[in-house]
Amino acid sequence: MSSPLTPEPGFPSLPLSAPASPPASGALTGITSVLLHALVLAAVLVVPLLSDDPLPDRAGQVEAFFAAPMALAPPPPPPPAPSPVAVREAAKTPASGGIVAPVEVPTEIAPEAGLDLGIEGGADGGVEGGVPGGVVGGIVGGLPDAPPPPPTAPVRVGLQIKEPRKLKDVAPVYPSIAAKSRLEGAVILECLIDPRGRVVDVKVLRGLPLLDDAATEAVRQWVYTPTLVNGVPSPVIMTVTVTFRLSPGR
Repeated sequence: MSSPLTPEPGFPSLPLSAPASPPASGALTGITSVLLHALVLAAVLVVPLLSDDPLPDRAGQVEAFFAAPMALAPPPPPPPAPSPVAVREAAKTPASGGIVAPVEVPTEIAPEAGLDLGIEGGADGGVEGGVPGGVVGGIVGGLPDAPPPPPTAPVRVGLQIKEPRKLKDVAPVYPSIAAKSRLEGAVILECLIDPRGRVVDVKVLRGLPLLDDAATEAVRQWVYTPTLVNGVPSPVIMTVTVTFRLSPGR
């Protein structure tokens, strides 16, 4: 084995050099740099933990952005309830021009002076069931849609008043003097019929002297159905005709 400083055979002119050893200063510098970085990092992390300064109040910083609610004052206490004596005194004192209901129900009510209640025992001795005005059996305010009162004067049978139906018919008696004279004809009468349907008055409108009395006497005995006006029986006036005819044998 040849020495490292001995030149190889065939290369006598080349200089010989020993291998360079790694420099020791470069490794030392790297280690020092790592240690310094470690110390700086440790100082940044550990020193604040060893400090005695208090941490900032995060809750106080948050409250700065929100307004504290306003405290409301409590409502005033309710007024005390009035005593029963004060209530009675206030009820007894009527307002100007007003009507105050009684606090206590009276056992007896006396009618006011000048007020006609229209009942039995009223201030003016009204009729039982009456109303102001003295209508017997009336109702205060009247009946709704009540029909108008019946007419006091008789009405004539015509388009609006239907002729009543005859219930009783009595034939006239032919006068003997008229029969001997062979007198025939018609007698027109105007008769007044009362609310019951009876003929109470007869007047001759056109007739014959020998036949008028017989016709009037027969018509007075006739009876009709009552004539209703607005639903109430009323007197009517109507015209009737009585005809006298001789039979072939007379």
